[in-house]
Amino acid sequence: MVTGKIDIEVLLLHLLPLLAFIVAIARLGGWFALRLGQPEVVGEIMAGILFGPSCIASLWPEGFLAFTNPVVEGLPSGTLPLIIKVLSQIGLVLLLFLIGLEFDFSHLKVTGFSTAAISMAGMALPFIFGLGLGWILHGPLTGGMEKPPAPFTFCLFMGVAMSITALPILGRLMVEWGVARTRLAAIAITAAAIDDASGWILLAAVSGFAHAQLEGGTFSPITLLSMGGYSLAFLGLMIWIVRPALTRLTRWLMARNHGQASLALLGTLVIAIFCAATITSWIGIFAIFGAFLTGAILSGERELAELVQKNLRLFVTAFFLPIFFASTGLRTKIGTLDSFIPAIAAVAVLAVAVLGKWGGCLLASRASGFTWRESNILGVLMNTRALMELIVIHVGMELGVLPDSMYTMLVLMAVITTIMTTPLTRLFSKGTEFEGMKLNGRSVASEA
Repeated sequence: MVTGKIDIEVLLLHLLPLLAFIVAIARLGGWFALRLGQPEVVGEIMAGILFGPSCIASLWPEGFLAFTNPVVEGLPSGTLPLIIKVLSQIGLVLLLFLIGLEFDFSHLKVTGFSTAAISMAGMALPFIFGLGLGWILHGPLTGGMEKPPAPFTFCLFMGVAMSITALPILGRLMVEWGVARTRLAAIAITAAAIDDASGWILLAAVSGFAHAQLEGGTFSPITLLSMGGYSLAFLGLMIWIVRPALTRLTRWLMARNHGQASLALLGTLVIAIFCAATITSWIGIFAIFGAFLTGAILSGERELAELVQKNLRLFVTAFFLPIFFASTGLRTKIGTLDSFIPAIAAVAVLAVAVLGKWGGCLLASRASGFTWRESNILGVLMNTRALMELIVIHVGMELGVLPDSMYTMLVLMAVITTIMTTPLTRLFSKGTEFEGMKLNGRSVASEA
């Protein structure tokens, strides 16, 4: 409750240093990660963990609390964390638009038995494992929550969390390695694209189910059906009405500015993104799905995609993403794993994630005729979680499905499976198309 007049300058006096700190530690962590041959996202999350309550902040918790959640005259406690959360949400909305815009839906055209088998195994096996693990962990981990999620909802969410592959990070890694045009890379990207598209559909379904189940504290089939109906209606609206109208408008705006970006073009896109995000938020399946769909319906406009990447991605990456990644690390409380059951559960989450994804794709690849080394590479690539996993985790927290301990486990799983990718791919690269892959601009072969 507001207790007095809000002094905006006083609020900014606390907010701006906090934002500067978050961006600074994220960029520093990203820089170190790149030097080690890892994606920036790993360094940005680890920086948040390092400076958060799990490490440095634990040495002076009062100072950390005063810096991140100060008492500001006229504002209720928790205002600054709420502002940071809102900014990270806006960043996610813009990021999901960019991901949708980059998404090459030609990858969804299955090009052969091997791709289909790897994709199915990479989705089905970890999903089944996640359901089973969720059933085991639901009672021990959610019992202390004020509003524990229903077992079925928790299990569904765990299944989705185990099934995701980080398509954007995977694509960038293979470009940096200089192997993006190889057969293995094409198969991995195609399988990952199919898995992620399926994962988004499942996540939207779980989100709708969780919202419907929490409606009035009881499950409401009518609410769930109405959400499904609204979602399908919105999908049809975006594909058959918004897409042609927005395509014509953006083409006209680009032609009017001689093929260059303009304020009118970017403003139009931002309006479309926020309107679509508002509608999906109203439906109950989260704003990020509307943003992703807005990008997806424009993904065939390659000239537009290039302009948007040049003019929007840089600021989103420099400002919004560090806030999201570093604040993810700052919210991670490794101390929640300090007892036997959570510690064992954390090991189980990592083991099930790796076994389901790497193991499933390895066996499917081997059955499709690939060598053991090639099969291991495909399994390792599909096991990369990174950004997409963090978005899933974020949705789980917003739904109230995850306790703090499970949030921490899944963040660590996302980071560890991403860290594993480069060294393991390098380990299995000999005698494959990936032999001689580059690492930090140097050939692996030249380092041997």
